[in-house]
Amino acid sequence: MTELLHEINIRRSYRAFSDKKIPEDAIKRIMTAATYAPSCFNNQSWRFLIATDNEALNWVFGALSEGNYWFKHAKAAVVVATKPAFDCMLNDRREYALFDCGLAVQNLMLQGFKEGLYAHAIAGYEPLKIKEAFNIPDDYIVITLIALGYPGDDSYLNEKHKVIEHSKRDRKPESEVICYNEWNLE
Repeated sequence: MTELLHEINIRRSYRAFSDKKIPEDAIKRIMTAATYAPSCFNNQSWRFLIATDNEALNWVFGALSEGNYWFKHAKAAVVVATKPAFDCMLNDRREYALFDCGLAVQNLMLQGFKEGLYAHAIAGYEPLKIKEAFNIPDDYIVITLIALGYPGDDSYLNEKHKVIEHSKRDRKPESEVICYNEWNLE
């Protein structure tokens, strides 16, 4: 357990990628790890599209917000999607498919880290552009994009991102996010 906690602790969402190509077998292991995530009623509601060739990557890059310029240095991009029909039917409107996809993304990111890669999930993109570029049906929700790449030189990062890239990891104190036996959090 300690070893896994260590890896979770040192994993970060870095932005400085190298030009090194990611081997297909590494991508396969990363994606297999994603599919091993638990899910509500074992629905396995996640769907992934992996962009590795230049044309597919350019479609992803064309959907990015301006602040995610660094993503264009990734050697692979993962589109994570689901649709309501894959969700569990829970009595209080919880959209569990989104949670399940989050679990799968965490597995993906941890296996990527184990492979020596950076994996950085983002929310700053135009989902409709992604759906149109890849012919993803309208009833799907594109949840996130994940940049994958080997660690590289940060020379293309702006000053703000260079600072973040080299800063100490910032986490809230556990006392602000964890309580025991009764709710006492804001």
